[in-house]
Amino acid sequence: MRLGGLVLAAGLSSRMGAFKPLMQIDGKALVVLSVESLLQKAESVTVVLGFRADEVRQALRDAFPKERVRITVNAAYEMTDMLQSIRTGLAELDECDAFFLLPGDMPAVGISTLAALAAALENTDAAVAVPTVEGRRKHPPLIRADCIGDILSYDGEGGLRGIWRGYEGKIAAVPVNDRGCVLDADDMDDFLALSDYLRRKRNTK
Repeated sequence: MRLGGLVLAAGLSSRMGAFKPLMQIDGKALVVLSVESLLQKAESVTVVLGFRADEVRQALRDAFPKERVRITVNAAYEMTDMLQSIRTGLAELDECDAFFLLPGDMPAVGISTLAALAAALENTDAAVAVPTVEGRRKHPPLIRADCIGDILSYDGEGGLRGIWRGYEGKIAAVPVNDRGCVLDADDMDDFLALSDYLRRKRNTK
């Protein structure tokens, strides 16, 4: 199964009070770490930018070869929701059988989780595989490329959640023991907890 990745990093970071994609953990920008996490399993990753796109593009270009990481921009990031960023990214996604969808402030997802999601799609007829922690759906879902048409054409309410409601019965829940699926960087306390987790994880390898 050919796997791709889609990372969303178009927002204003308004709750953080600093610009999240370029905040650093041990010398690496948060968005770079998030892309690296998906490249553990994905052949290539597309990143959707918006606010301060030129700066983030440069950080990504410095970190990755163009054939592994594509970059696109949601020019209407201030006026649109996450679904529009997803659609923008899908237009630049490399050909694949399925793709991981990850917010740009979630760099701690483990390779074992990504592998478990891939196995779930390979071994079932599910359209989407979603990691669950204590019974709750978390990021990143792994979405079959067959779903792209539905995502692009959806005009109902609720954004991506509205789309998933139409897929109930076709979503495989994959229980994982991965704190990386719940750690993001909405505010500074979250960022400090995430930084500490990544450092401890690195030191135990």
